[in-house]
Amino acid sequence: MNQSLPAPLDVKLMNLTASVLFVCCVLLLLAAGARWVMRYPGFSVARIVVQGELVHNNAVTLRANVAPQLVGNFFTIDLRAAREAFEQVPWVRKAQVRREYPGGLRVVLQEHDAVAYWGPDTGSAMVNRQGEVFEANVGDVEQEGLPRLMGPQGRSAEVLRMYGLLQPVFEPLGMAVDELELTGRGGWRATLDSDAVVELGGGTPEEVVQRTQRFTRTLTQVAAQYKRRADALESADLRHAGGYALRLRGVTTVAPDAVAARK
Repeated sequence: MNQSLPAPLDVKLMNLTASVLFVCCVLLLLAAGARWVMRYPGFSVARIVVQGELVHNNAVTLRANVAPQLVGNFFTIDLRAAREAFEQVPWVRKAQVRREYPGGLRVVLQEHDAVAYWGPDTGSAMVNRQGEVFEANVGDVEQEGLPRLMGPQGRSAEVLRMYGLLQPVFEPLGMAVDELELTGRGGWRATLDSDAVVELGGGTPEEVVQRTQRFTRTLTQVAAQYKRRADALESADLRHAGGYALRLRGVTTVAPDAVAARK
């Protein structure tokens, strides 16, 4: 029986060297191919299709503003980075980006639906229907009569929910909530469209709404005792246990001699 002799050392080294060279050649070819794919004009992003219910943006402007920020071609573009670039555009809430062969991107956008202003009137922040705060050009707002909401950072959704609960409570009086603020101490303050300021106090949403309902049910009757209507309300404080304090325009509870003494 013939037994195969082990290959000499120099033969093993030659085989190993040949294998290494072969692998290197393959890697170089792959790198060259990848480089060619990245640079080949035929694989560039040739079109961007923008879809969605756009009110404050249009497809032409979006493509012109975002396209220069997109890096890579059809195969190498980072879809996550592309999505973030579109979401940086004013009024854009969410963007979905996917490749569409050949050489295209399809972008589906969702814009913010503004329902209120947020913070002081010197700012440009707004609240969308989901209770999220976003920055926008206030001059682009088409809706009229939007309320202004205020509160600590991260509490915008809570303030929006409270506004939704309180607004119907004032409607029977022909009043609307122009401003609603959640103070740092957890109390609520409402400013009505008549400029009346109502301190609503704190507690659970149910407790605040119940106090406000008791107030609105009795305000007309109380104002009538002073020959005034409900719209004469100047301010009210609902933080008192078992009742409330209010001020009506043209009505004073100070005795005439006390007024003269103050003067």
